[in-house]
Amino acid sequence: MDTPARAVFKFFAVTLLACPLQAQQAVKPAPTQTAAKSDSGVLTDGIYRNTTFGFTYKTAFGWVDRTREMRDDSNEDSSPDSNAAKSILLLAMFERPPEASGDSVNSAVVVAAEEVASYPGLRSAEQYFGPLTELTKSKGLAVVNEPYEFRVGETQLVRGDFGKPLGNLIMHQSTLVMIEKGYVVSFTFIAGSQDEVDELVEGLSFGRKETPAARK
Repeated sequence: MDTPARAVFKFFAVTLLACPLQAQQAVKPAPTQTAAKSDSGVLTDGIYRNTTFGFTYKTAFGWVDRTREMRDDSNEDSSPDSNAAKSILLLAMFERPPEASGDSVNSAVVVAAEEVASYPGLRSAEQYFGPLTELTKSKGLAVVNEPYEFRVGETQLVRGDFGKPLGNLIMHQSTLVMIEKGYVVSFTFIAGSQDEVDELVEGLSFGRKETPAARK
């Protein structure tokens, strides 16, 4: 059975961006949070908007959108009661098709949301990096920067930076995390250098959030 974070990291498998997570961090019990019903957002003219979580992402020109295909693949592998079914792939953009070979790191942006209730006792975005770091390390990614507070405009997130050698290249990965409306929302950016990752992060912005109906 899929653990919560493992469901999200299935989205990364096709590009070797990260790995399935198989364990949860031991945390103290906390009151159950009820997740609001989330929308999947809309991508129009290279700009992705999600009113539930109140963010916008401006994608790079000419990039490949694989959100629907990867979301469908995940749904096919998930039973209604599985943790994968409680995970939502919001956006998956790639510099080139994941199956296409190249002589550079295939830059990517992957945004996903998981119900907080899938993580018993999760109290903060920083705690999400416990299982994330453990399993990324097991697949060859090294921690470049331990989780730290990171602001995008007026929105506070937690960010962790990782790296992994790929032959003569180095894959740089930064993941930003926030907890919003009963969900852990993660923004993962992949590129061939930290400067390129930072450029990808600059496409993210936050604004007005809508309050959806509570999940029954």
